Amino acid sequence: MKTRPILPLLFVLVLSLVLCPTVGVQAQEATGTPTSTITPTPTRTNTAVIPVYNRPIVVISSYGAGDNPIEPGHEFNLQVIFHNSGGEDATNLIVVFQSTDFFPKETGGVHAIPLLGAGGSKTVNQRMLATDDLWGRAIGSVTVSVSYDLPDGSTSFSETFHLTIDLKQPNWGPLAPTSTPTPMQVNRPQIVVDGYSSDIDPLQPGTIFDLTLNLRNLGNADARNVTMVLGGGVSIDASGTPQPGGVSGGSSDLATFAPLGSSNVVFLGDMTAGSVLAPTQKLIVNVSALPGAYPFKISFVYNDPKGYRLLDDQVITLLIYRLPQVDISYYRDPGVFFSGMPGTIPLQITNLGKNTTVLGNMKITSENADLTNNVSLVGNLDPGGYFTLDANIVPFMPGPLDLLVSINYTDDFNQSRTIEQTLTINVEEMATEEVVPGMDDGFIPEPEPETFWQKVVRFFKGLFGLDSGQPETEPTLIEPAPQEEEPLINPKG
Repeated sequence: MKTRPILPLLFVLVLSLVLCPTVGVQAQEATGTPTSTITPTPTRTNTAVIPVYNRPIVVISSYGAGDNPIEPGHEFNLQVIFHNSGGEDATNLIVVFQSTDFFPKETGGVHAIPLLGAGGSKTVNQRMLATDDLWGRAIGSVTVSVSYDLPDGSTSFSETFHLTIDLKQPNWGPLAPTSTPTPMQVNRPQIVVDGYSSDIDPLQPGTIFDLTLNLRNLGNADARNVTMVLGGGVSIDASGTPQPGGVSGGSSDLATFAPLGSSNVVFLGDMTAGSVLAPTQKLIVNVSALPGAYPFKISFVYNDPKGYRLLDDQVITLLIYRLPQVDISYYRDPGVFFSGMPGTIPLQITNLGKNTTVLGNMKITSENADLTNNVSLVGNLDPGGYFTLDANIVPFMPGPLDLLVSINYTDDFNQSRTIEQTLTINVEEMATEEVVPGMDDGFIPEPEPETFWQKVVRFFKGLFGLDSGQPETEPTLIEPAPQEEEPLINPKG
């Protein structure tokens, strides 16, 4: 009888348990032995959800200014990469570079991109110049603004970005004792307006006046062939070298103040260092000028001792007023006034200007008279309008009497002003007449009333057809008694 080898059987049994673990479980269930089932826990996987936008979104993915830090006073190329991370195309992109630390060059800091597709990128290069004010600073900043539209142009978007650029640090190193530098003196003339005045104050539209300028050469060199250009508008070569031709003043601003008697180009000659000159120019104020403060530019063109052309621009300020133009007079003949007797002054103020004016109180005063009802508010006066005032007066003494009429108002610069005018009236002495008793201007007084019997007589006269009227009595002049003439005394005795 042959026996089967045991090792192969054990190998088959172990292999079946490994490949089919449920066989062991079923065998345990068949035998009734309790078993535990282990359920495997599923592994959780984190999946990143990328949002999708239904509009274009332009961002800056990266930017750079080169590998080396930027040195103040030098140029560099700023490279910016724009990326559209939205779900729509961006059209009509306008990119603007702005900064107080760096000046854009070549393009002026403005770039245009017609289209930036969804998910696309675009590189923009801008040439920049670092200012000298950045010495000692570690960083500088640039502001980038981007505006763009939807493809159909219905909606516009804008973005603003702030870029930081590294600057080159100065190498301070150890301080070594050095000699004090001697400041270099620059020999050049410099002409300034030390003061100015006009012969008419205040200036009004249409006023012709003389403008006097006090010029001084504050430089340490002589100014040769000095030319004054009223209104400015002069340009010379930036290098200062002389140019062919004379001085052009045709582009000057003379809309408000225009020269009279000569052009706006005035030759002054040479001015030595520290000298003073006072030229005078006749000007006229434009009649259409409105009240206000007007800056007036004046340019001085001259040569220095080396022959270089120099230009100094000065600005002065001239004030233009529009004061009321009124006439103060009588609206009728006031007549003759008597001392100690009351009278009326018929005053009238008329607006002779072309614009409406607003006046304050009108007041009449006099030193040798008593005035009442002599103050009144004038108010608004249209062109050609008038205002009347009847003031009561009692003169104190005979002779010419001056009346001072004053009107206050506020000018265009909110300053209080007063219009004053003097009127003269004639005052005579009050006449005194001797009255004779029983007389009235040399006539006999009226007869006494008719008596009762006189009325009866006239009644019977009327019955008989006779004249029954009341007898008329004519006034009889009573001549004054002749006065005896005094004999003339002969001065010779």
